[in-house]
Amino acid sequence: MERQAVRFPMSGRPRGPALCILIAVSCLALPVCLTSTPSYALSEIQREDLPSPVAPPPANGNNAAPGATVPMPEAPGGKPSDSGQPADDTDKSEPKTPPANGGITSPRADPDAPPPAVVYDLDTLPEPVKRMHGLIIEACRSGDIEKLRPLIGKGEAMTQLSLGDIDGDPVTFLKSLSGDGDGQEILAILEEVLSAGYVHVDAGTPQELYVWPYFFALPLDKLDPRQRVELFKLVTASDYDDMKQFGAYIFYRVGITPTGQWLFFVAGD
Repeated sequence: MERQAVRFPMSGRPRGPALCILIAVSCLALPVCLTSTPSYALSEIQREDLPSPVAPPPANGNNAAPGATVPMPEAPGGKPSDSGQPADDTDKSEPKTPPANGGITSPRADPDAPPPAVVYDLDTLPEPVKRMHGLIIEACRSGDIEKLRPLIGKGEAMTQLSLGDIDGDPVTFLKSLSGDGDGQEILAILEEVLSAGYVHVDAGTPQELYVWPYFFALPLDKLDPRQRVELFKLVTASDYDDMKQFGAYIFYRVGITPTGQWLFFVAGD
């Protein structure tokens, strides 16, 4: 099946309404603040119960690029107004309080800082992180998106699935992002993201995380040819060019805390 480019704002040809709205807000440099609902109080999330450990199944070698038809989730305030233009209720004259978590879901690439080490060996992960990684992969490969439900959790322990607020059931929300409507496409993207290399960021701080894919923390214009091949498993070459102009990798990424909490699965900035 021919891949279709996921268009970012610089191309002027967005892939879908949700992506167009998200990037319109991003390019206006509006700050994205997490809502005060329990689902997004990331620094306060405590996961008390996890399913029993399951060893990660072997890789299936599927290198398809499933992200070609999945739109980015909308950013807060990104819904269009009656005039057809994105609503903008932000008072730019007043500084905004940064999120309690320091904006840990946002792209981390710093062109002036030494790039973090890219790691592929899952055996180097702390056991709780390795266990959660394996559980998510297993759920993805089952083809049943409902198997993500116990891993997503609920209430204050729920995984963040959008940079904005979501209404209703989180699994239903994930299905709405999937081009097939049943969630298999978003499962494929999630598996592909977790099959890439990862980075360990903010070690020794409250924001310490293991993040997939590693493009989250590397300047895209400094990727070598091998790394660009890995990136193209997730996005198209046109998407890559657009994201370089935007200044960061803004497709889907996953964050897991050292204690094994699945913190986020989000796209956008």
